[in-house]
Amino acid sequence: MDRNEQQMRTAESGDLPPTQTNAPGAATPLESLPEDALILIPTRNLVLFPGTVLPITLGRQRSTAAAQAAVRLSRSVGLVLQRDPAIDDPMPADLHSIGTEANLLRYVTSPDGSHHVICQGERRFRVTEFLEGFPFFVARVLRLPETTESNKEIDARLLNLRNQALEVLQLLPQTPTELVNAVQGIETAPALADLIASFMDITPAEKQEILETVSIEDRLDLVSKMLSYRLEVLRLSRQISDRTKETIDDRQREFLLREQLKTILKELGEGEDAKSQEIAELREKIEKAQMPEEVEAHAKKELSRLERMPEAAGEYSMARTYLEWLIELPWAAEDPATIDIAEARRILDEDHYGLRKVKRRILEFLAIQKLNPGGRSPILCFVGPPGVGKTSLGQSIARATARKFVRVSLGGTHDEAEIRGHRRTYIGALPGNILQGIRRAGSRSCVMMLDELDKLGRGVQGDPASALLEVLDPEQNSTFRDNYLGVSFDLSRVMFICTANVLDNIPGPLRDRMEVIDLPGYTEDEKFEIARRYLVTRQLTANGLKPEQAEITDEALHSIIRDYTREAGVRQLEREIGTTLRSAAMKIAEGSSENVAIGLEDLHAALGARRFEGELAMRTSVPGVATGLAWTPVGGDILFIEATRVPGKGGLILTGQLGEVMRESAQAALSLVKGKAEGLGIDPKLFDRSDIHIHVPAGAIPKDGPSAGVAMFTALVSLLTGRTVKHDTAMTGEISLRGLVLPVGGIKEKVVAAARAGLRRVILPSRNEKDYEDIPEAARNDLRFVWAERVEQVIEAALEPRTAAPRKTKKTPALEPAAE
Repeated sequence: MDRNEQQMRTAESGDLPPTQTNAPGAATPLESLPEDALILIPTRNLVLFPGTVLPITLGRQRSTAAAQAAVRLSRSVGLVLQRDPAIDDPMPADLHSIGTEANLLRYVTSPDGSHHVICQGERRFRVTEFLEGFPFFVARVLRLPETTESNKEIDARLLNLRNQALEVLQLLPQTPTELVNAVQGIETAPALADLIASFMDITPAEKQEILETVSIEDRLDLVSKMLSYRLEVLRLSRQISDRTKETIDDRQREFLLREQLKTILKELGEGEDAKSQEIAELREKIEKAQMPEEVEAHAKKELSRLERMPEAAGEYSMARTYLEWLIELPWAAEDPATIDIAEARRILDEDHYGLRKVKRRILEFLAIQKLNPGGRSPILCFVGPPGVGKTSLGQSIARATARKFVRVSLGGTHDEAEIRGHRRTYIGALPGNILQGIRRAGSRSCVMMLDELDKLGRGVQGDPASALLEVLDPEQNSTFRDNYLGVSFDLSRVMFICTANVLDNIPGPLRDRMEVIDLPGYTEDEKFEIARRYLVTRQLTANGLKPEQAEITDEALHSIIRDYTREAGVRQLEREIGTTLRSAAMKIAEGSSENVAIGLEDLHAALGARRFEGELAMRTSVPGVATGLAWTPVGGDILFIEATRVPGKGGLILTGQLGEVMRESAQAALSLVKGKAEGLGIDPKLFDRSDIHIHVPAGAIPKDGPSAGVAMFTALVSLLTGRTVKHDTAMTGEISLRGLVLPVGGIKEKVVAAARAGLRRVILPSRNEKDYEDIPEAARNDLRFVWAERVEQVIEAALEPRTAAPRKTKKTPALEPAAE
């Protein structure tokens, strides 16, 4: 049998792009394909039998179109062998009349543009009529049923064929066990004959002959005849091989080869002396590595095994690499460095601006380590949006504690072996990323940052998050066992620091093992200080500039923060500063200027038009628009709720790609407005002759959650009463049909986003007052908080008074609201 038949078979030639079978000008649309017709794919050197699965590569445009049409219409295809494989564009007369109907299990387009399908044969068929008008072969077929009858003649032939097949499999080297089990397990004669024919090393013409043999008795005889010939060939080959082996004594052959190898190594200067010197060096390094007793005993055992092993053996290099890993790991216990709390505070303040609460918690952990040096190292987890300084905080902690710093990226890791390592039975096996990081650091007391913990994947190779449970548990990681090393390694002295953008994506058991420290986004003032103290200096160095050659004014920095970036962190801000400084570097390099001061008027030439504008006043200058607050995985943000009234019959229209929960909030807000219409000064009959349309802009972004209920209610009341929402006010909270303002999550991120957007007041649920302490001090100083328990309090605080004169703005005089 030919084992190569199990690999990818190329049935076509060429490499053409997929065709649009329904393009204008096509002869016949695919919808007109008759139900009793079959899409045909001609093959050059491939015959598919019923019951077998084979991958096929499609190259010709007609075949690709046929496969795509079959996938699109969920139809099976017919595989028919060409009479002459050299013909590139066969006609119906060039195809055999009998083929195999197959299901397309999978259709794949590889990166190089080639197309592949995986087919499973179902039954034989005979072509009765070719249909014209399609961009590929389509024919009416007669499906040939397989007989299920059994008699003594068929049973005898079945038993003989199975015995022949099993004998052939025994003579073949490295026969797959699955194939042997399949031959033994098949009970029906047609299935066994087709299976053996599909894997036999015979020509396509011979396979087509078997396929066209419909009679089961004749088919069994034909397959048995072909198999008998190959069985005799294998028997003779085995006899010749056995007679050859008997002429050479194994010991003599081994002795001869070893003597030749010694001579070759001696000529190269790599004989026994070189090996003995290498073994002696490894033994000396093992003595100096200060391994634990059980590890040292294991290493010496492996060294003895390596000493007895010939250098030409395949396992020699693997065993030597394993010993090198054992030697280079930092086994020795180190004296903990003295922690200076004042110096640690200075380093944190020098590297990071703001983050007062975060720094305080870090200093608390350092103080505990100073008072109890032998205690377990803490497991910290920094959670916050991108660009707020999580990774740099880990580096600052390493500086403050005089430890080595190493970073391990976990984003996209989906193999448990990336954490625990591969077993040494695999070629190219290595320890996991944890021990690799410790080897790079060269210290058991390093600071190891496990970056992007929330981006862990999970695949068929195991769950990396489960493997991290032992690594991040101070009670267990003192005896961490890597699959590659096979011995325990103490991780209890490592200070692990994890980072994540979203805490919810971290499994619960893993989250419980860590001390979570939230890093909120920055306000505009904090961004300005960070840019002035760190970012500008760093970008000057990156662009080859000196401080006396270029500078950015404070007004320009504020404009970059306010008009060109809108993010929780400062990553995009640093890019914009770099772009601005590169324009200055261009002038200095050209010689047109020796010193460049970038002011407010120079930003347009360097960065282009403003990307963001202060649209709050413009948005809320008309009734029906309210400013809400939203939580996103990368920090808080503001969103606008717009409502309008059109003639109708009391319907509710929702747009803006809203989720189910947000749609329910809009319905609840409308019902609450209807219930309180008279108290709010709204004519109840207005709802019978009007449709209400609620829209949340940025329609391409999915939105969901109940926290926009208060903003929707306010927008509806503003619309129906003609009172505009105060332009400096934003709100968040869930509403109930009783008019209660219910608590929501993400208060800290939402308030920081409000301060970043230039708002001055936020309306929050009174039951969220407990979250006030978590809000950064800069945001608390910039905002005025209104704690509401009922929607009436929200309306009173959010809407302009009824008797208020129309508010005029300098920026948008055309959008002034009409007087009531």
